[in-house]
Amino acid sequence: MKWMRARLNGQELFGTLDGDALLVFEGELFGEHRPTGQRLPLTDLQWLTPCRPGKMLALWNNFRAAAEKNGWAVPAEPLYFVKTPNSYAAHGQAIAAPPPEVGRVAYEGELAVVIGRRARGVTAEQAREHIFGYACANDLTAIELLHRDPAFAQWTRAKGFDGFGVFGPVIETDFDAASASVRTLVGGRERQNYPLADMIFPPHELVARLSQDMTLEPGDVILCGTSLGVLPMKPGTEVAVEIDGIGRLVNTFG
Repeated sequence: MKWMRARLNGQELFGTLDGDALLVFEGELFGEHRPTGQRLPLTDLQWLTPCRPGKMLALWNNFRAAAEKNGWAVPAEPLYFVKTPNSYAAHGQAIAAPPPEVGRVAYEGELAVVIGRRARGVTAEQAREHIFGYACANDLTAIELLHRDPAFAQWTRAKGFDGFGVFGPVIETDFDAASASVRTLVGGRERQNYPLADMIFPPHELVARLSQDMTLEPGDVILCGTSLGVLPMKPGTEVAVEIDGIGRLVNTFG
């Protein structure tokens, strides 16, 4: 099932995607819920992020092809940072460019994992029961800012501008990451196309390992990292992240 959230006349709604319409549910996305029988055309709705994460954890250096090309050692454990709630952005939302002095901004098409049940200290096998589903993501990065100060890598600042944590358009509950690929189109041109099977730490292992560090709550999101093809964007550029079986996440930068 493809779960989504939307706004209509100031009211926030959630439910499942059915062709070109939203089948509205009532209750809680990660708890008890039931269909209301209401069916609303997508053209009448404003897309929202498909859930409200308490936290978004994002991976660095999690694909073998990128590690090999860039001369990075394969990490012994997941390397991750936190993206702040102000960075969350939905499908179709325009992403404002930061001030010019920040420098260039790059796209990173990724797979997002959405937690559905609280996870603390779980095993990789148990982790599968705590994953609600998957979404597309674009982890924007102020690439020049990241290492501007040689004494301190500014991961939080470079990754935390408003709109820099795009995910959606839906959460797909029936998805096999081992057989899918991520494609990123920038201005209509394909810039990334990489298999998710190339992940160093696949989704269930990420959930297990990160749950050793902190409790993962329903709605929390883990971005699985990106692979080859990351480049800076020009203002006014449309970026689309596509994952077969999930959907197409589209935003305009600047």
